[in-house]
Amino acid sequence: MKALLLTEYKKMACTDVPDPVCGADEVLVEVRACGICGSDIHGYDGSTGRRIPPLVMGHEAAGVIRSVGSAVARFKPGQRVTFDSTVYCGTCAHCRRGDVNLCDDRQVLGVSCGDYRRHGAFAELVAVPERILYPIPDELGFNEAAMIEAVSVGVHAVRLTPCAEGDTAVVVGTGMIGLLTLQAAKIAGFSQVIAVDTEDSRLAVARELGASHAFNPASGDVAAFVKGLTKGQGADAVFECVGVNVTVQSAVACVRKGGTVTLVGNLSPKVELPLQSVVTRQVRLQGSCASAGEYPECIRLLASGRIRVDRIISAVIPLAEGPAWFDRLHAGAPGVMKVIVAPRS
Repeated sequence: MKALLLTEYKKMACTDVPDPVCGADEVLVEVRACGICGSDIHGYDGSTGRRIPPLVMGHEAAGVIRSVGSAVARFKPGQRVTFDSTVYCGTCAHCRRGDVNLCDDRQVLGVSCGDYRRHGAFAELVAVPERILYPIPDELGFNEAAMIEAVSVGVHAVRLTPCAEGDTAVVVGTGMIGLLTLQAAKIAGFSQVIAVDTEDSRLAVARELGASHAFNPASGDVAAFVKGLTKGQGADAVFECVGVNVTVQSAVACVRKGGTVTLVGNLSPKVELPLQSVVTRQVRLQGSCASAGEYPECIRLLASGRIRVDRIISAVIPLAEGPAWFDRLHAGAPGVMKVIVAPRS
């Protein structure tokens, strides 16, 4: 089959690789769409250390089942499906609690980190366990379905965060995950959602997708702006969707006493924490990792149009254009948010 193979860091090739072997509890999926994630770009240059070449990356995908293993009971060839990026064991203490995203034996599609190698979906075919598979309705296109993994990240973060009637939320960073988190926050019942970003073009999209207000820190103090909209109190919840020092500091500054800061972004392995501000104002500070069972809800939200991804998908490309696009994205292609690879186009 054809696949995008990371042959060495910063070198990608569209080439022939062996077809994946389908195990007894697995299905073989013909990939119709697979999104390029920011983590794939960091894997491309080796900065995370979690994608050791040679490797087929890609974990945000949808397609059609070609064949099923002998132990597969819930799916059959020809079904349209998507799948979780997390391959969880289903038996550890975390999985038994429903926290499959925290599985002790967690693997991720398209990741090779030394402990395991799991080829992903930048390919014509991918083999995935039945337990992480979900059917998708006919009215949901493959390109949109490939966004479900990203949607689930935002929905999971919002599900972890308290929300009462009339509450205000701030979303710091309106890249793809920020825009999806913003929409999930509106659906969850936050009456006012404030978008914060340094790019006015992204803030314009945030407004289009439901932000009550948009603010560029270049124009002034973020915390003062938020307090001005909340009777001097600050936001009830802040979703930090970047993961660098300045945005984490800003998130803490924006939240009210007793409020919640949910950390979704993780660009930097370490940031400075304004400890005194967190402790003396009794701020709840929590991380949010991937998703844990939100896929069916996310499929419904996308299929119904309650969460929109049309303004987030920037381009749909064939496999052959993959190497050039990885170069562009690594260089920071302006105005590009999500690129979908269509292996069978």
